[in-house]
Amino acid sequence: METTHYATLDETLYQQTLANGLRVTLLPKAGYHKTYAVMTTNYGSIDNYFVPTGESEYTAVPAGIAHFLEHKLFEKKAGDIFEVFSHNGASANAFTSFTRTSYLFSATDNIQTNLMTLLDFVQEPYFTEASVNKEKGIIGQEIEMYEDDPNWRLFFGIIENLYPKHPLHEDIAGTIDSIAKITPEQLYTAYRTFYQPSNMNLFVVGNIDPAETLAWIEANQAAKTFPPAEPIQRQFPEEAADGSDIIPYRVTELPVKRGKSIVGIKGLTPVTQDRAGLKYRTELNLLFDMLFGDSSQNYLQLYDQGVVDDSFGYELDLARTYHFATLSGDTEKPQEFSDAMISLLEKAATNPDLNAGRLALVKKEALGRTLQSMNALEYIANTYSGDDFGDASLFDLVNIIDEITLADIQAALQQFVRSEALSVFHIEPLAGDGVE
Repeated sequence: METTHYATLDETLYQQTLANGLRVTLLPKAGYHKTYAVMTTNYGSIDNYFVPTGESEYTAVPAGIAHFLEHKLFEKKAGDIFEVFSHNGASANAFTSFTRTSYLFSATDNIQTNLMTLLDFVQEPYFTEASVNKEKGIIGQEIEMYEDDPNWRLFFGIIENLYPKHPLHEDIAGTIDSIAKITPEQLYTAYRTFYQPSNMNLFVVGNIDPAETLAWIEANQAAKTFPPAEPIQRQFPEEAADGSDIIPYRVTELPVKRGKSIVGIKGLTPVTQDRAGLKYRTELNLLFDMLFGDSSQNYLQLYDQGVVDDSFGYELDLARTYHFATLSGDTEKPQEFSDAMISLLEKAATNPDLNAGRLALVKKEALGRTLQSMNALEYIANTYSGDDFGDASLFDLVNIIDEITLADIQAALQQFVRSEALSVFHIEPLAGDGVE
């Protein structure tokens, strides 16, 4: 078992890639009562066009199938897996993102039993026509709930602007029409292709003994037979490298009391999946903290002018095949909000908030958040499993943050913030009084 010690954090990771390709990472945390485990496949909602295992031609599957598959794996012939976890004192859950699907549990005892349950239910699919049709109604209600959420509509509104061709703009759960087309055969096809052990990782953190825990996992996997691993072939629509396919502006009306505005920035330069990519993401996060953090002069001035309020927020999302940032908020004047954001972004290179002193401050704050987050088992496991930067991970963040200079921030700004990469989406109240 390979070990990596991070002296700055005083943490030691234990890693082993099993004979079937499953990557296991263990992090013992002395003094913790809880153990948290997450099993993740490198498969998410954007992976709708691929070559199925054992075949040679690409096939398209309905939007939402990764999320649908996540739901269905919990249901077995013998009953609901949630009840099995609960019986053994564990809390279980799962989630699907654009690029990942994760299954998890947390518990204070019966760790071996719960860990075996996690491995077994994820690796033993069971789909029937009746159960799939039943699930369509359940997920359909979930989709309708999100469609009624103005903030969800705002988020996907800007993604549709930035990525009109890429499946990123499709809701993770799909649509009622798309999930109606899902069949058990398609679920099995997606499962066999993306749930190969070599496309998955298992992260366990907490009150564990690494050698003992690895022995449990190895014995479980050695008792199972898996088909030979095959390279996964995915394909995505070609996008304009210059951003010319970005939709600059759209607006819609919804029954809300106040308008909503969101400005999006699409990353037009591919990001490498290595330490340099993780550093670039960190630089962008620091850049937005410098320009728009609640202690920045920009934010304070906009707040005093009534352009932004406590609903204001910014976010960066970076994963395989895409990265983008958003700035959003509730406002009586959506156009004034988006104009102010775009003006700040386009003039950011000479903005007074972009200075060495402010960088030192936001780096200190980022270091504090990073060190504090290393006490949260869920954060550690989910972040480690969800990132894809080769050998680099959140355990390298302290050193990466420390080494970033103002010149790095300025270079990241120049690369990322480009006028042709900007887009705006507004939600305005319906005529008359709306209700949020």
